[in-house]
Amino acid sequence: MLAAHAALVAFCSTLLTVLPGQDPAAAFDQVAAQRFAKLALQCVDQEYPNKLSHSLESDADVAPPRELTPVFFGCYDWHSAVHAHWLLVRLLRQFPALPEASRIRLVLAAHFTAERVATESKYLTAKGRVTFERPYGLAWLLQLAAELRTWDHDDARVWGATLAPLELVAVARLREWLPKLSHAIRTGEHSQSAFAMALLRDWAVAARDDAMIELVDTRARAFHATDRGWSLRFEPSGQDFLSPGLAEADLMRRVLPSLEFAVWLQRFLPELPSDGRPTWLMPAVVTDKSDGKLAHLDGLNLSRAWMLEGIAKGLPADDARRASLLAAAATHRTAGLAAVTGEHYEGGHWLGSFAVYLVSER
Repeated sequence: MLAAHAALVAFCSTLLTVLPGQDPAAAFDQVAAQRFAKLALQCVDQEYPNKLSHSLESDADVAPPRELTPVFFGCYDWHSAVHAHWLLVRLLRQFPALPEASRIRLVLAAHFTAERVATESKYLTAKGRVTFERPYGLAWLLQLAAELRTWDHDDARVWGATLAPLELVAVARLREWLPKLSHAIRTGEHSQSAFAMALLRDWAVAARDDAMIELVDTRARAFHATDRGWSLRFEPSGQDFLSPGLAEADLMRRVLPSLEFAVWLQRFLPELPSDGRPTWLMPAVVTDKSDGKLAHLDGLNLSRAWMLEGIAKGLPADDARRASLLAAAATHRTAGLAAVTGEHYEGGHWLGSFAVYLVSER
């Protein structure tokens, strides 16, 4: 136990040494984009190994992933396939001259066809699948749709129109679910409600769906407006890839005006320092990167980084807490990006998407 603690302290100290003069955004160049693109291109057509979340009504429902969900069948599981496709669209949009651009276009054109989308829509709407990938996978599907909606390009318009039936399914599912959700889901994994609501709201802004914006804001206030005294000392759980507390704050900075958010945050995270030190929240350390669940903590460092940055941006410019938020974000960014290696497929196939969400400031 003492040896493990010493190793953790040494690792965290190493992270802190990169802070002086660091410009994390500078790392997102074409070289980095190529590395992330290759990770996604490797997995979007890799069908096995595959972890299905699949309900059966009869023998007829037994089929390989490529037949069940022919758009999103790779990358180990459905939601990872969805955000890997988002990654490719995002990189193609930001780096149109990327050497991998032509291959990305071929892959997306092959996957985004009317026939495949019709089969996928039929799968999602079949009996017994009302909870399929709700809310995490559906929210990422809407993030993909939002990326296409906000990209002024002929390819994006064609792909967006082709995916529209799936987009409509996701919107309908979440629009039906949120009013019936009686309590926030405060977990660090896929079922968490705050992260999904944040992505859903971002989609609603892109789609100019005022009714959905109002629904998300109303439910967010109902769940979280009176929350107070959250302690990050009880985070993370051993297989979190999302922070329950930071995700809630990152949702509420979308919902509340800046001054109101500043007051709410003081009640919700009263221990948040204002002295600019990063050590108030240290990155998590993965003890076995080949273990798909334990490796979630690498994703936690990435999602914490973008949530800390988002929370800081939600505060007034002169708020003294911004420095500590951004300092902790920098250490988490360094730790998280260092873990995106592609070495272990089950543990890291999805980390590139989280990395791109962070470094591209989505």
